[in-house]
Amino acid sequence: MNRYERHSALLKLLAERRQLEVESVAEELDVSPATIRRDLDHLAEQQLLTRTRGGAVAHTVSYDLPLRYKSVRQSSEKERIARAAAAMVRRGMVVGLNGGTTATEVARALATRPDWPEKADEPLLTIVTNALNIANELAVRPQVKVVATGGVAMPLSFELVGPLAGLILREVSLDIAFLGVDAVDAENGASAHNEHEANINALLAARARRLVVVADSSKLGGHAFTRICETSAIDTLITDSGAPDEVRKFEERGVTVVQA
Repeated sequence: MNRYERHSALLKLLAERRQLEVESVAEELDVSPATIRRDLDHLAEQQLLTRTRGGAVAHTVSYDLPLRYKSVRQSSEKERIARAAAAMVRRGMVVGLNGGTTATEVARALATRPDWPEKADEPLLTIVTNALNIANELAVRPQVKVVATGGVAMPLSFELVGPLAGLILREVSLDIAFLGVDAVDAENGASAHNEHEANINALLAARARRLVVVADSSKLGGHAFTRICETSAIDTLITDSGAPDEVRKFEERGVTVVQA
């Protein structure tokens, strides 16, 4: 277990238990108490928890895992999903992307497609995104034109939300939108934990000629707080092979499913 995996595990345990003891967690994660102390000190410096004499207690902030600690989960599946998504894009397209780890992998796969030249006289595609991390990562790539929405930044997902983000999105048309979601269910559609993010994601979906949901199998059949769109709005679902029963449900509702 590497450092980021430990941090993710510690935050998950703290979200579940609200309090951790160094010795017991060290035994549970099979590392030394000194390593756990250093990890807890690092997370405390980032204001993700509060250190106590023998461990840590949950911080008062919202306790969803920040994007940088989610990134290690299902990483190989997300990379395969991202490559399958990138293969759907043709030169000259306008592509919409929201935030999250899977959408970030899609952005990277688009920017590094091996069949596209590293240098071009003009951008090969345009990416419209409300994710600060994606805009920052792609802005240095001359083959990609990046359009970032305005809005208020969400501290956990790095997504820009609110009326300012909506102003930009209502003025653009997208050939295809790739949406990362917190959950997607064949009966209830795609959803997100945060209502502000769901609102902007719904607008991204509405502005696209083709909507593609990118979600690893752990997201299939799940439910989150706010619906982004109905299943009927989803043209394609790109996922992995981990939930065949859920995949069949989507196919029965007319969604094209790509298992990467």
